Amino acid sequence: MLKIEGLEKSYSSEPLFENVNLSVDYGQRVGLVGRNGHGKSTLLKIITEQEHADHGNISYPKDYKLGFLEQHLDFKEKTILGVACSQMHKSEDGIDMSYKAKTILLGLGFLESQFEEAPSTLSGGYQIRLNLAKLLVSEPNLLLLDEPTNYLDILSVRWLIRFLNQWQGELILITHDRTFMDSVITHTIGIHRGKVRKVEGQTQKYYDLLATEEELSEKTRENQLKKRKETEQFVNRFRAQASKAKAVQSRIKALEKEEVIEKLEDIRSLDFKFPYELFRGDWPFHVKNLSFGYTKETQLIKDLSFSIKNGDRIAIIGKNGKGKTTLLNLIAKEIAAKETRDQIEFADKTIFSFFGQTNIDRLNPESSIEEEITEENPSLNRSIVRSICGSMLFSGSLAEKKIKVLSGGERARVLLGKLLVRKANLLLLDEPTNHLDMESCRALTKAIKKYEGSIIFVSHDEGLLKKVATRLVVFDRGKITLFDGGYKDFLKKVGWQEEDGMEVKDSSSKKSSSSLSKIERKKIRSEVNQRRKTELRPLAREMSKLEEQIISFEEEVNSHTDKMLEIANDPSNPIIAELSKAIGQKQRDIESLFAKLEEASEKHNKLEEEFKEKLELIS
Repeated sequence: MLKIEGLEKSYSSEPLFENVNLSVDYGQRVGLVGRNGHGKSTLLKIITEQEHADHGNISYPKDYKLGFLEQHLDFKEKTILGVACSQMHKSEDGIDMSYKAKTILLGLGFLESQFEEAPSTLSGGYQIRLNLAKLLVSEPNLLLLDEPTNYLDILSVRWLIRFLNQWQGELILITHDRTFMDSVITHTIGIHRGKVRKVEGQTQKYYDLLATEEELSEKTRENQLKKRKETEQFVNRFRAQASKAKAVQSRIKALEKEEVIEKLEDIRSLDFKFPYELFRGDWPFHVKNLSFGYTKETQLIKDLSFSIKNGDRIAIIGKNGKGKTTLLNLIAKEIAAKETRDQIEFADKTIFSFFGQTNIDRLNPESSIEEEITEENPSLNRSIVRSICGSMLFSGSLAEKKIKVLSGGERARVLLGKLLVRKANLLLLDEPTNHLDMESCRALTKAIKKYEGSIIFVSHDEGLLKKVATRLVVFDRGKITLFDGGYKDFLKKVGWQEEDGMEVKDSSSKKSSSSLSKIERKKIRSEVNQRRKTELRPLAREMSKLEEQIISFEEEVNSHTDKMLEIANDPSNPIIAELSKAIGQKQRDIESLFAKLEEASEKHNKLEEEFKEKLELIS
């Protein structure tokens, strides 16, 4: 386990957090939440000794291994599989343990045909995935993940959820994807107003608690102001009366001693609305028999046709590298392909705005935020530009910050700001939630839902997909299909072909085959069965203990009831009241134990079903 005591950290005399005291206990999977810039990544860096705290201590047991997802890329091994195996625990009985690395690589979207290729052949995103695979294979006691889903597609994210739910060690996770976080965590640690606290349960419980406390703080402050005002009126009214002098002095001293509750400083959140240009018509654009590949041999898109209705929210989903971003870039005219010129047809009054993954790199590092926003629409006066900067949380002098000093999340907000300076009726968004914090993602989702025009977007954020998408363009099963319905309906009616993470369709082959040998599958089944025993056994013990307590308490209730019946003819006997009170308390205890038993039973049954499904998929 990890223990943090009295931790403090400041930058330029401004405290980031103070007097942090908490622990991550055995088997706990913790989600670390808070706004960008409030210290989440800094806390992880202090835990991994990449940064030093001003005060405090972090301790963990001897031989306790930490595993941190590095964004730094330095691969010394010659092959992708070699990198994944580089920090693997060696087997004492000579068994080849590389099947673990292969399983993890396949789950993260690699093809078996890539295993012997050089890491340098991978894109930046896949190199980050390889770092994640190497980390997962190393099996640390405590896994620290900072935005692990930024370079993963939906299938890899869903695989990672299953992997982390089977994780035997401890986990600290930072992610903007609240659905992903809530799917794996047992506890939430929040950083808010310089304070760090831990609560049991998912993020909603933490945010509800925070909202309740801040509401209570404001009501307490208002009551204090009211009482102070009444006291001051009393003092002013009776100050000159000798008979009231003692009472007046007493109240004056009380006012002086009382600590005034300060109004909590407002923490601004993104709050914006995409400007809309009225579109008079039903169909902003059509795609007709679209085909495209970067080479003649590799066709990413073939004979794709669809139309977008006014008000549609079409999500483009699927594995990475299959053409999702390429399709969006073709629609946005980011790729100028002569052969597709007549295959994408816009209506005369269609005006689109584009948010692309690579657009962050197009921002001029020497420009200020204000200059970048102005460049998008030079006709705007400065007050409007400053207002837009403010809506993206760059108020006042912050709008003068240079792009080169901004974090990834801040640059993403600048790009969103550029969408606000001119009206459009079609938004094209490529992974818009990457690099944003949870609060900003929530604001973006709200703005998308309120937008009056049409939207086409690429995303692996299943929370966003479920809330927003009305239709889908799906890259799966080696082809592109249209689904007329939302993402929840898609999962229910169609689902993903490669959901088990064990079967991968190689792009160079028309035939789908098992990626693991019988021996490897046997080893994996053995490992899953061992994890099943490890996870279910403590729950079974807890359920047995709870049942024993319930039986014991029920016996006590029966015993107390028998005694009450014996002395029922003497209502004045004080023992009756004591027995009645004891019975009431025991009955409340029994109800509480039954609630715990039901919770443990549900968790046991859910895990049992998950392991059963896992074993069926492997067989």
